[in-house]
Amino acid sequence: MNKFLFPLSILAIVILFAGVSVSAHAEESVSVASEPVAAPAPEAEPANGANAQQSSPAQQKIDLETAYKREYAFLAAQKRELTERLRQYKSSTQGEDRTLNQRISVLERGSVERSAKIDQLNAQLIEAERSEAAALERSDALEITYAQASVTLKNHDIELPASLMETAGNDIKKVAQIFSQGLSILRKLSAIQAAPGEFFLESGRQTQGSIIRLGNIAAYGISTDGSGILVPAGDNHFKIWREPGVDSAIALSKNQQPEMLQLFIFESRTQAIDEMADKTVLEIINSGGIIGWVIVGLGGLVVLLVFVRIYLLRSNSANTQQISDQVIQQVIDGDLEGAKKSCETDSSAIARVLSNTLRHLKDDRDHMESVVHEAILRESSALDRFGSAILVIASVSPLLGLLGTVTGMIATFDVITEFGTGDPKLLSGGISIALVTTKLGLIVAIPALLVGSVLSAWARNIKRDMEHSALRVTNAFLGRPVSEPEPPQDTDKTFTPNPVMAAVGNPAV
Repeated sequence: MNKFLFPLSILAIVILFAGVSVSAHAEESVSVASEPVAAPAPEAEPANGANAQQSSPAQQKIDLETAYKREYAFLAAQKRELTERLRQYKSSTQGEDRTLNQRISVLERGSVERSAKIDQLNAQLIEAERSEAAALERSDALEITYAQASVTLKNHDIELPASLMETAGNDIKKVAQIFSQGLSILRKLSAIQAAPGEFFLESGRQTQGSIIRLGNIAAYGISTDGSGILVPAGDNHFKIWREPGVDSAIALSKNQQPEMLQLFIFESRTQAIDEMADKTVLEIINSGGIIGWVIVGLGGLVVLLVFVRIYLLRSNSANTQQISDQVIQQVIDGDLEGAKKSCETDSSAIARVLSNTLRHLKDDRDHMESVVHEAILRESSALDRFGSAILVIASVSPLLGLLGTVTGMIATFDVITEFGTGDPKLLSGGISIALVTTKLGLIVAIPALLVGSVLSAWARNIKRDMEHSALRVTNAFLGRPVSEPEPPQDTDKTFTPNPVMAAVGNPAV
């Protein structure tokens, strides 16, 4: 569009100038026409002067038309010239546009082709880099394989040729040589071999004998001083294992099949096998540290409290049914003094409660209720003795064990921070020692909780029997039917004197 603005602007400027020139010419003609005609000479004839005055306006009109026609012809010529120039310019610009568009199309096609070529080259470059990285990785893997194979073959007294291993570009020959040597070693290790050799006895003394090897995973030693299963002792030496295996060793030495093949499978002859001694109870407790001994002390205290509590409950629950039936029968027979003497001769808690009940059977209701309640509460304090302490120790022991474990783990991680994790035995040993306190805490807590719950249930049954016996004596004194004693039940309810209160507070009293 900008290409056409320039000629159009030129045409507009030319027309503007033409219009201005026409206007100037018209003004000039008007001014000429408006000028007064010179007065005729005085000597002219009057008739000629009149004709001149009559022809002047017509002459002026003709001159103006002639000027307009001349100007119009000039403008028309200019218009044709400008139109022709515009046509020529349009034709020339259209040709240039076609040429430029063709060049642009060619350049665009070239740009697209170059972009595609660049993308193709980039893809090829990436693929080449990937292939190079894979080749380097394979080369590194081959070098590692060569190194491992050399070490493995050297352990079996086989050396690869130095000229072959140091020469570059012959990987196929290297791999073939390694596989050939490896297959020969496999054939050798897959057979049972017997050869003279030295090994250590259980006493630590070295002896001469015959070593039977089952490949590279097990071995037996036979000598006049001792025979049995062999395990690595380090530095390619063997020692007799503590487990018996003489029968298997002798059968294999005679090329016979043993009834039961006893063997010790090991990973490598160069790594020594150490026997782990069984820890004693004292060593286990010592590994738990101070917290471990505290837990053991609490366990001993729990055992002592349990025995004391069993003694107290046993002494307060002896012959409860017999003394209760005897006292009730005497009350029914009216022998209150005999019933009191029977209670005094017995040392159980029920006897003491029944004794207090018998002494105050004839008192008023409120006083009798207070006496019975007081007697039962006094006996309950003896029955509940040490029960809370046992349950508290049962709850605290696992927490102490957890405290010891956390402390041990912190110490283990401190060691790891200082020396690293290169030795797995150090890490596992520290964790094992740290868990000893948790083990001790659970050993103390579980039995203490179970025994404490059983003893608490026993004490609740004794309280229930005291309450029921007092109610039976009261009913026997009032002449009501005496209910049979209920079987012992495990209940968590605390003592309440409501049955006695109900019996004493009856309006029939």
